[in-house]
Amino acid sequence: MLKEEFKYYLENQKELVKLYQGKFLVIKDKSVVGVYENEFDAIDESLGKYEPGTFLVQECLPGDENYTQTFHSRVIFA
Repeated sequence: MLKEEFKYYLENQKELVKLYQGKFLVIKDKSVVGVYENEFDAIDESLGKYEPGTFLVQECLPGDENYTQTFHSRVIFA
C-alpha cells in the first residue's frame, strides 16, 4: 500500500505547499520524485519509470480538502 507515502505527505504538507502549491507531486519511498502541472502527466510519466502501486500522486494544496471526501446520504427515516 501507499500508507507511508501518504503519511510523508501529511507530515510535510506545510513545507511542500510552500514549495509546490497547486502542483501534482509524485511521492515514492518517502520522497518527492516528481512535480507536475497536472495529474495526467504525473501518472503518465511515473508509469514509465515505476511499477504501478509503488508511487503516490498527490495534489499539493493546503488543508485537508484535497484528500478528504464527504458523502451525504439522502435517506429518510420514518
